[in-house]
Amino acid sequence: MNPSQSVAIVWRGDAAARRDATPQNSRFVRVFEALASVGIDAQPAVYDETFSDAVRKQLLTVNGVLVWVDPIHQGKTRAALDEMLREVAMQGPWISAHPDVILKIGVKDVLYRTRHLGWGADTHRYDSSSSFRSEFPSRVRTAGPRVIKQNRGNGGQGVWKVEALQNAAGQVVVLHAQRGSQPEQISLEAFMDFCEPYFGWGSCIIDQRFQPRLPDGMIRCYMSGGKVAGFGHQKIKALIPPPPEGPDSPEAQPGPRIMHGPRSESFQALRTLMENLWTPQMMKTLEISEASLPVIWDADFLYGPPDASGADTYVLCEINASSCFAIPDDAPDIIAGTVRARLSSV
Repeated sequence: MNPSQSVAIVWRGDAAARRDATPQNSRFVRVFEALASVGIDAQPAVYDETFSDAVRKQLLTVNGVLVWVDPIHQGKTRAALDEMLREVAMQGPWISAHPDVILKIGVKDVLYRTRHLGWGADTHRYDSSSSFRSEFPSRVRTAGPRVIKQNRGNGGQGVWKVEALQNAAGQVVVLHAQRGSQPEQISLEAFMDFCEPYFGWGSCIIDQRFQPRLPDGMIRCYMSGGKVAGFGHQKIKALIPPPPEGPDSPEAQPGPRIMHGPRSESFQALRTLMENLWTPQMMKTLEISEASLPVIWDADFLYGPPDASGADTYVLCEINASSCFAIPDDAPDIIAGTVRARLSSV
């Protein structure tokens, strides 16, 4: 490998953060160190729309760009950043994750497009307000609790559990996935009105069956390209009604995410499925090459019903490809290896 190869690591911040950023004082210090250990010169590239021209000029001086920016942050979206990243990629630097790849795997629509895979569940897509209003009411009344998801978002924004009240026609109980939320009884019509803006930024709404084993926790399978880079298991509280002590009480807070390496014995069945079956099937379905997969992304799974032998099954609830962090201890070295291989091939 050419030792002069370089990458920029992009994250969001203000002008002061850009001025003061160093590899050592950023949350990505382990990633910077791992890249340096394989001979790659990595530099911070703090981004904001107000100084995007400076960031663009910086990105055009490196061989590759690694991006950690949420889809939605304090009211700002990735629209301008994604446009800039596409322009930069056309001029030479390799981008991970490329915005066009994020639009395939890092949005909730992936749940619908890959619903036929082994990780799929009862999943529907509404492409317009009219289809949502005509199809969702009967579904939520007859198919049990549903989970409504805006196509692009993070941190639980735009994710709702919706359950029809059998003794109150036209009324539903909704619970937002954002921390601190409480169940609220409203009319189904009012809820659908509230969801109307989701068709603007995200273009569609995804509807999945609620998984009753949600209290058993969520498994985050971290991937680097097509290989598992580790796991995280967490007892989550999103979409679970808060205890009597209230949504801000200690009892209502999610448990810690316990990180595991890729060889953790507890998750080898899931690793085999991801590496040998589901990821290749996803790439074929979405027409994505392995070389286009992000250097770090994750698939979030809930436990599905046990199979005939009593073994756990897994239901995909989200893929994160825009800003996958924090990561397991093994992941920085795995990321560095993936980056080195990618840069050697471009």
